Amino acid sequence: MTGKGPLHTPDGRYIVVRGRLWRAANPSLDEAVRSRHVSSLMTARRAVKAALSAGDKSAETQARQAVDEVKQHLGERGPVWWTDGAPDLGRKMIRDTPYSAWFDSLDPSDR
Repeated sequence: MTGKGPLHTPDGRYIVVRGRLWRAANPSLDEAVRSRHVSSLMTARRAVKAALSAGDKSAETQARQAVDEVKQHLGERGPVWWTDGAPDLGRKMIRDTPYSAWFDSLDPSDR
């Protein structure tokens, strides 16, 4: 990772976290819409934490559903946002994907 946020694959489809690909948010989202969704995501994540702390399984389920819904709005889950037919490689280790050579070519300090 760099000091500028998470490392993105060259096509912008994924971020790399500890050698694993995670689908990035749809870059074509309007900034105001994206910002609103990110705010909702943080609220939902705080609700998950609170439910876990309270041991409230029902609240946890609801909060996790809220996280999932927002991530779908952002394009991080659900149908892929790109249109070229490429598969979703999210959650895969980068070494097991076509991005492996690109990642290996990076300076370790840029990972």
